[in-house]
Amino acid sequence: MNVSDIMSSPVFIIRPDEPVSHARNLMLKHKISTIVVVDDEKILGVISQADLSKKLAQAEPIWRRRPIDKIPVSMVMTENPITIYPEATISQASNLMLENNINYLVVMKKGLVGILTGTDIVKYISSLDDKKFDKKVYEIISDEPIRVHRHHTINHTIEEMEKNNVEEVLVVDDAEKVVGIISVSNVALNIMADSSGEFPTKNIKMTRRSTSGGQKIYRYIKEVPLVAEDIMSDIDTVVKWNDSVVKAAKLIIAENSKVLPVEKDNQIVGVIRRKDLIRIAQ
Repeated sequence: MNVSDIMSSPVFIIRPDEPVSHARNLMLKHKISTIVVVDDEKILGVISQADLSKKLAQAEPIWRRRPIDKIPVSMVMTENPITIYPEATISQASNLMLENNINYLVVMKKGLVGILTGTDIVKYISSLDDKKFDKKVYEIISDEPIRVHRHHTINHTIEEMEKNNVEEVLVVDDAEKVVGIISVSNVALNIMADSSGEFPTKNIKMTRRSTSGGQKIYRYIKEVPLVAEDIMSDIDTVVKWNDSVVKAAKLIIAENSKVLPVEKDNQIVGVIRRKDLIRIAQ
């Protein structure tokens, strides 16, 4: 089986001068994570959810001048994307993704013919016969997942993802119990910095008793930063420690997710990522 057998085609494209908001709307509407940037049939780059998440973390001066939603795609995209031929094998494509730490390849043959994403490879794995492809989740899961507290700020959460080169973090409460998960999708599609480069805030109601006698109560509104629990996804689906990787791939596709928590003895003990599944397709 070759790249042409599993790639996505036709490809969603966008012009370099269109605003990031249009790219985000396309991602939301069509449930995609990657769009090719084209100008006069020339491929200039690719914009992905990971690109948006990384730009938010960088806090460059440009984000302080105007909201990221209104800047052109050309200022966010990854230029000169890595390409592959449609006749290449899935193993070759997987190797290329892992070697370059990317989740997509632009498929070219006398022009743009498709795009191959990590999700396409996961779909391929989900179609395999798990009796012939007998590999278990615990054999391939990644290292210990990064955790953030539910009250950590969004800025801290993004910094942790960047620092540890991961696309997700688990969210825990005071008792270290996992209560949610945040991926680059949560960040890219929900959080946008404002014109001063600051992340959105929320208003909470506060009360304060009068110091003289403690009878009167004053109510006021306080503006506070958004925190992890404000954008996290609830954990509705988990992969079992002893599940087959084919079943894990099917669950990831069904949930339209890049990562799912792994459960053992009723505890979340790790995560299985797209990258883990891509690795076994080598």
